[in-house]
Amino acid sequence: MKQDLMPHLARFISSITLLELKRSFYNLKRQATQQPYVLEIFLHINDPYSYLLVQALPNIKKRYNVSLRLRSLHNINHDMFPEPEMWKINAFEDALKLADLYSLSMPIKDPNCTEAEITEFTNQLVSVESLDSALTDFSTIFNQYWHQGDAKQDNRRTVTLIDSKATQQNEARLKKLGHYMSAMIYFDGEWYSGLDRLDHFEKRANQMGLSNDSTPTIYYNRTYIDFCRSVKSPSIRDTSNPNTLTLYFSIRSPYSHLGLERAVMLSEHYNIELIIKPVLPMVMRGLSVPSAKKMYIFHDTKREAEKYNIDYGFVADPLGAGVERCYALFEYATSKGKAVEYMLAYARAVNAKGIRSDTDKGLQKILSSCGLDWHTAKPLLNNKQWNVWAERNLQEMYSYGLWGVPSCLYKNMIIWGQDRMFVIENEILKDFA
Repeated sequence: MKQDLMPHLARFISSITLLELKRSFYNLKRQATQQPYVLEIFLHINDPYSYLLVQALPNIKKRYNVSLRLRSLHNINHDMFPEPEMWKINAFEDALKLADLYSLSMPIKDPNCTEAEITEFTNQLVSVESLDSALTDFSTIFNQYWHQGDAKQDNRRTVTLIDSKATQQNEARLKKLGHYMSAMIYFDGEWYSGLDRLDHFEKRANQMGLSNDSTPTIYYNRTYIDFCRSVKSPSIRDTSNPNTLTLYFSIRSPYSHLGLERAVMLSEHYNIELIIKPVLPMVMRGLSVPSAKKMYIFHDTKREAEKYNIDYGFVADPLGAGVERCYALFEYATSKGKAVEYMLAYARAVNAKGIRSDTDKGLQKILSSCGLDWHTAKPLLNNKQWNVWAERNLQEMYSYGLWGVPSCLYKNMIIWGQDRMFVIENEILKDFA
């Protein structure tokens, strides 16, 4: 009974109706208390995404009638980062791409500061948090940190060390509000992650009438606004590309659902073969996914899905038997030339149609929707050989320096995250230049 109800609960929790009620509550609360519109911004000096966000904040401040409350973090919850070293390396390389996209500043290489230096700069941030000049001061301090060695940035300020209670209070505030990472903006019950989710804030603020522009716009949309809309070459769709697009994917990952839908779009738009390489979900690999992280991902996937016009929210979690049955039939689907169709049907079923894939009834619906035969497939459910190739796919992904899904590979370019498909598309377009 509980498993049958869970998809309906997920659909309600992620519904537009509930979101609008939540927003109405915050609006009424503000009217009653006559409080100003405030963005709480959580930043870490050693986080490249925080550095990019600090550079974007003057633009937000200028364009919207909001106040900024900057909060500096020092300690990070390592349970939220299954592979912290890989994450750090990828974050810096990824930040370089975003900096280039939005014409922001990033050093050529990570300064790799010592813990003492991180502490020193964090103390500087905390010392100016409550000042009217906080945004300007934060920008100066972040520039000094990230561009150490640059002749233009070699005059550091030093301050007396302050009580660590200041950062502890900020970290407690972050946790209380329901998040776990830096480069995060909190506004009236919703979170916006770095540059990547500023577009959601812009859309909401525009709807609330907070824009200072005569014609409200969305500025932070460059990662997706031109996706699969290129008309650079009229023969693109008629040209056979000998390269392949490889997607490392987990059937349980909400972001993988979006990544698969968008990879299929790329594959079809540019006439490139898509190869799917499934891996086990993190939980089934013995890695923890704390509840705060799960809830943020769930709600974030919903709004990202709406942005891309992808169905999501009527979720029947395939964890356990659903994952095993999906992977057990993957080779069968591949043998019939339907690997992509099968995985797409399965992903849509468990993420958008509330179909329980751990039941025979549900699995039959999935197979029927992509033209596969249930009677042929059923005996194959006992096959456990998929464990071998799933582990091989995982190790292959690790060899590229990535640990999470969706990850996508095209030629020598590999990216992590469905919102980095534009990087892959740019690589594809080079072949048609």
